[in-house]
Amino acid sequence: MLRPRAFRQSRLLIVGCGDVGQRVLRELGGRLRVRVLTSSPERVPALRHLGVTPLVGSLDAPASLARLAGLASRVLHLAPPPGSGSKDPRTASLLQALALRGDLHSLVYGSTTGVYGDAGGAFFDETRAVAPQSDRARRRVDAEQRLRAFGRRQARSQGTAVGILRIPGIYAVGREGGDPRDRVRRGSPVLAREHDVYTNHIHADDLARACLLALWRIRPQRVLHVCDDTQRPMGDHFDLVADLSGLPRPPRLARDELRAQVSPMQWSFLCESRRLSNVRMKHELGLVLRHPGLSLVPSPLDVGCAPIE
Repeated sequence: MLRPRAFRQSRLLIVGCGDVGQRVLRELGGRLRVRVLTSSPERVPALRHLGVTPLVGSLDAPASLARLAGLASRVLHLAPPPGSGSKDPRTASLLQALALRGDLHSLVYGSTTGVYGDAGGAFFDETRAVAPQSDRARRRVDAEQRLRAFGRRQARSQGTAVGILRIPGIYAVGREGGDPRDRVRRGSPVLAREHDVYTNHIHADDLARACLLALWRIRPQRVLHVCDDTQRPMGDHFDLVADLSGLPRPPRLARDELRAQVSPMQWSFLCESRRLSNVRMKHELGLVLRHPGLSLVPSPLDVGCAPIE
């Protein structure tokens, strides 16, 4: 359990309050003062309705972030990098603003397991070296490197704990862009069994709970895999989704056939194979998964509204 006094006295800033960020807010249930950075003034009323204090500013406009200095004792950074290039200037701008004043106890960043690239189906823990194979993954590696350098400086001067959560495919029933039934309904193909790859997942509710626990329990400079207990080939995963939903199983295609039918971004997800250990997450965060395997049951934390950027 989190210590009640330390919990209540914390000041949380969420950067990137989309579906997962809003699940974090619902898990908190108003027990903590929270500020949320938004680049869209039109989102301010919706954020206030969630019981948080909105701050208008953009990671693409560093001057707009000056007010963040000293504002929070804990920061949850869930904002994605830009859509192009191999660097993440958004994270650089955020860290520059946060470094202007002290009193930062922890900073948790939501990264991606895509930083490993294709591991050929190997099973591994967080000690494996990164090997990004796309600019999207390289942007995440750049962000991680900036955060770790920031963490080393802050640990010496303030004792700040900076941690990185490497996250695979996020799903939940009704989640925009993350309901696995939608893919099956569209009849999107998967790889033939002899060409299939291993895929990893985490339910959005469990991810939200991991984010919260990490804000108080993450060790300095620590990397954690936030994933469920399943180790299933991607085709088998979507076969199970279809079976549980009463839908036809997706067609299976050879690698060359499937590659010709999907975008380069989609292919980068489909061609990388890895199996992740979540032992460190369970041991160090004390997280007991509510959804250790595929769950298609509606969640009480379902947000039911558009992401708030």
